[in-house]
Amino acid sequence: MKIFNTPSNSSTITGFILLGFPCSRQGQILLFVFFSGVYLLTLMGNASIICAVRWDQRLHTPMYILLANFSFLEIWYVTSTVPNMLANFLSDTKVISFSGCFLQFYFFFSLGSTECFFLAVMAFDRYLAICLPLYYPTLMTRHLCTNLVVSCWALGFLWYLIPIVITSQMSFCGSRIIDHFLCDPGPLLALTCRKDPMIELVFSHINLLSLIFIFLSIMGSYALVLRAVLKVPSASGRRKAFSTCGSHVAVVTLFYGSVLVMYGSPTS
Repeated sequence: MKIFNTPSNSSTITGFILLGFPCSRQGQILLFVFFSGVYLLTLMGNASIICAVRWDQRLHTPMYILLANFSFLEIWYVTSTVPNMLANFLSDTKVISFSGCFLQFYFFFSLGSTECFFLAVMAFDRYLAICLPLYYPTLMTRHLCTNLVVSCWALGFLWYLIPIVITSQMSFCGSRIIDHFLCDPGPLLALTCRKDPMIELVFSHINLLSLIFIFLSIMGSYALVLRAVLKVPSASGRRKAFSTCGSHVAVVTLFYGSVLVMYGSPTS
C-alpha cells in the first residue's frame, strides 16, 4: 500500500478525503435521494436503449449500433463516480483509498475520452448518411462500424494511461483533503510534495488536444451536414434530415460545454 508522508513525518496517510458537497446532515440525505433517483433513471434509460437495439433486428444498423455502445458507455461513465458519491453522502469520514482514488481517476477520464471519440464517430456517421446517402451502405459497412467502435474504446483507455501511472507514483504531503466529489487531477496535483510544472503542462495539453481536435472534427462534420441539409428543396426533407442528428447535436453541446469550462483552461 502506498504511504503518504505528512511534512512532519509524524503520521501516514493511506487515502484521501473527498469533501463532496459540504452541507448539513439533512442536506446530505436530500442530495443522496436526488442523485440516487437521477442515477437509477440514467441506468434504466440507457439500458432500455441497449435492449431495444439488441432485440429489434431493424435496428442492427451502424447508427443504432453506435448509439447502443454510447448508452453502454454512459452507464459505466456515471457508475465510475456516482456510487462512491452516494456512499460519501451517508458517510462520516468520506475517505477513499489510494487505489480507489486512482482507479476512479483513470476510469472517469478514460470513459470521458471514449465518449469524446464516440461523439466524433457518430458525427462522421451522420455526415456519411446525409451528405453521401447513395454511398452510405457501401462506405459504412458492418466491418468499418466494428473497427470504429473498437478504436473508440481502445483510444479512450490508452489516452490517460501514462498520466495516471506518473501521477500514482508521486508523493503526497500535508492535507489529504480533496475539495471535490471525485479524484480530479487538479486537486490531486495540489497535494503533491513537490510541484512539477511539467506534469501540470502534460495534463493541460492532453485535455486541450483531445477536446479541441475532436470538437473541431465534430463541428466540421455538422457544418457539412448543415450545408447539405440547406440544399434540400422540400421542408419535410430538411426536417427529416435535422431530426436524425438534432439530439446528437444537443448531447455534443451539453457535453462539450460543461467539459470545456471545467478542463479546457490551461491553468488549474
